Amino acid sequence: MTLVITVMNNPGTGAFPLRIEGLGAAGDGVAHHDGHVLFLPGTLPGEEVLARFSGTRPELIEVTHPSADRVAPPCSLFGECGGCAIQEMSLPALLEWKTARVSAALDAAGFEDIPPPGQYQTAPYTRRRMDLAIQRIPGGIILGLHRRNGDPVDMTECHLLHPELFALLSPLREVLGTLGALTGRGSLVLNLLDSGPDLTLSTPAELTSADRSKLAAFGRAYNLPRISWQNPKDRSIETVSQTKPVTERFGEVETSPPPAAFLQATRDAENAIVQAAVEGLPSLNKKDITVELFAGCGTLTFPLSEKGRVLAYEGELAAANCLKAAAGGRRVEGYQRDLMRQPLLPHDLKSTRAVVLDPPYAGAGAQTIPLAKSGVKDIVYISCNPAALEKDGRALKEAGYSLLNWTVVDQFLWSTEVETVLVFSRDPKRIKRESSRRSHSAPSHLDS
Repeated sequence: MTLVITVMNNPGTGAFPLRIEGLGAAGDGVAHHDGHVLFLPGTLPGEEVLARFSGTRPELIEVTHPSADRVAPPCSLFGECGGCAIQEMSLPALLEWKTARVSAALDAAGFEDIPPPGQYQTAPYTRRRMDLAIQRIPGGIILGLHRRNGDPVDMTECHLLHPELFALLSPLREVLGTLGALTGRGSLVLNLLDSGPDLTLSTPAELTSADRSKLAAFGRAYNLPRISWQNPKDRSIETVSQTKPVTERFGEVETSPPPAAFLQATRDAENAIVQAAVEGLPSLNKKDITVELFAGCGTLTFPLSEKGRVLAYEGELAAANCLKAAAGGRRVEGYQRDLMRQPLLPHDLKSTRAVVLDPPYAGAGAQTIPLAKSGVKDIVYISCNPAALEKDGRALKEAGYSLLNWTVVDQFLWSTEVETVLVFSRDPKRIKRESSRRSHSAPSHLDS
């Protein structure tokens, strides 16, 4: 059910009791009051609370009967910084809530007899990619994440970010404060690669010669392999400083990702996703072709290639070039193709044994229907958005696919985001084998 906020005309100012019935998509508690649906941040399902209205919005006064899943938020910035939405819920309960969101999406898509999922939850202090906001203020620099619908909050504490990246924030504030190009607001993408931290900076004005010298000196001082600058007008990226090769290993293959490259949020979660995707493939022989869609730099491509030949398609040019450069001599063919504008059609997939896709947040878009109409029997779908999964999953269900198994991966702790690896098939023999296996074994859970 989709819940819609209703603004009351004359809400009044007195305190009133509420019972929290569930969580909305943004992680706020959902309750009903005088026939209206209310969303109340900081509350958990089953709790009884006192609330009041601040203007037309409900405001929490007190939790009178807390949930057994309530814990003290670990970060002192919680509630101010917008990086985390649900730190008041225990991590095991948060994983179960995210799993329930995906289950509801699958149910809405029409799948019945949904098998028990595998589950994996990453640990704190392991986030290796983060997009930070920069804001110049009198006397200094704010470097951090935006508060909800507001300005950036200085990240003086973070229970998500890998310590190697967090240690750079304080010296970064110092050097950023000296840049003439940072006239107001900017942004900074942090990636922790195998070769070390990789920084991509965007500033309102173009870097001066002095700015470039300062950043190069910063890179040498902190042994940073690469610092890049992105032009906010045309989004082009150039290297400002590079001290050594930039590398990241996917499976057994070493790649050289471009600046601000997409990575899974944590290394252990990436391993869980890759494991579930590879295990989701059908039995392959050397001639079988797996087509990978939205392949990025090869996170899944190269591990998949250990099972057979892979044709990998990626729309973003720099990522596609990274993949192609690393594919030489391997059972991988990389292609640059915008699948939203030019999807693979059924005849493009006629020799394909399986398809693996990791679409963007909005889902597979124009690629969904041709895929559903193709003759491909087996699909591994990596979802990062239950709403998009519901839409794409409905098309697959209508095309005759069954859900064999699914693995929920919580790599965005204390947020509402959830990653899921789903294995679909319309191969009667494989469906029968999986049904028989499931009836004789307990559900598999990846250790967290």
